[in-house]
Amino acid sequence: MKVDIFDFELDKELIAKEPANPRDTSRLLDLSEENVISDRHFYDLPQILRPGDVMVFNDTKVIPARLYGKRGEALVEVTLYRPEDGICWWAFIKNSKRLHVGDVMHFYTAEISAEQSDFAAEIVQKDAEDGVLIKFACPPEDLAHKLEKYGSMPLPPYIKRDRPTAGLWNPYNDKENYQTVYAKHEGAVAAPTAGLHFTDRLLKQIDDMGVKRVFLTLHVGAGTFLPVKTDDTENHKMHAEYGVITQQTADIINKAKQEGRRIIAVGTTSVRLLESAADDNGVLHPFCGETSIFITPGYKFKMLDMIITNFHLPKSTLFMLICAIAGTQRMKDAYAHAIKERYRFYSYGDSSILKCVNKI
Repeated sequence: MKVDIFDFELDKELIAKEPANPRDTSRLLDLSEENVISDRHFYDLPQILRPGDVMVFNDTKVIPARLYGKRGEALVEVTLYRPEDGICWWAFIKNSKRLHVGDVMHFYTAEISAEQSDFAAEIVQKDAEDGVLIKFACPPEDLAHKLEKYGSMPLPPYIKRDRPTAGLWNPYNDKENYQTVYAKHEGAVAAPTAGLHFTDRLLKQIDDMGVKRVFLTLHVGAGTFLPVKTDDTENHKMHAEYGVITQQTADIINKAKQEGRRIIAVGTTSVRLLESAADDNGVLHPFCGETSIFITPGYKFKMLDMIITNFHLPKSTLFMLICAIAGTQRMKDAYAHAIKERYRFYSYGDSSILKCVNKI
């Protein structure tokens, strides 16, 4: 399938730099009914839900996986995306062509210079597709603390933040904003952004109306931001991500499907893990491992009735996925409407709810 099918023009002014405040005051494009487009706010979500619905949330927690450092006098920006073991990580590094195996990077913050730093990593391996493998110079049990001390939230490249500068105050609260209120299991290096709109108040409303909430875990990788560089979807390689679905979650979802109740995924990450763990008969199984599932139009969904999702980049795997869910022309029309109505796009932007029309 040609990648150009999924292209569209977007005014850069519509790319959100910060989330709505409060979170649930973001806008919600309602496509829950076929051939209808309605403009709402996210706090209107209970009006679309029904008692007995099952909502599937991804409870992964984002780690501060972006590091700023120096190799000699050269500045480096490192985004971790997959652990190799307790002390080695695969990473994407800006200007990595200048780096060589054996080079050491010393990381810094606004308060701690590279010269004062006690946190460093060595280049172990370089790969054209997978980026750079680095080895941290600290015991494995200290790594999480070091990342918390030196790292920042791995915001996507379209959200610009300045490098740490000594003495300058950072006005953004990304460590709180780029995390869902129900985040639990550390390991993601990108947020499951559909969940960023939920507040404790809204979750209580959903519970009180008889909607069942269940959780799975998919540790989102930085590969989710990578553009599709091929002309045809068949030639695109997806990066693997680690996920877990418990027996309890699988049982609740299977029972709901047997009773004809709706399964509503919060985010594309939830959809990808559900579809990875379901068999061809539409039965969900417990899951623990990696998935690199790539869903494009023509796919028949085994578990999904609806999805809550943000607005995605043109020609991205995520836009392809929602076209598979709701139909390519339906989504192109919806995005044209959202652009005309000045919805805010991408990770910190507004939301939508879509009905799945391509099911087994």
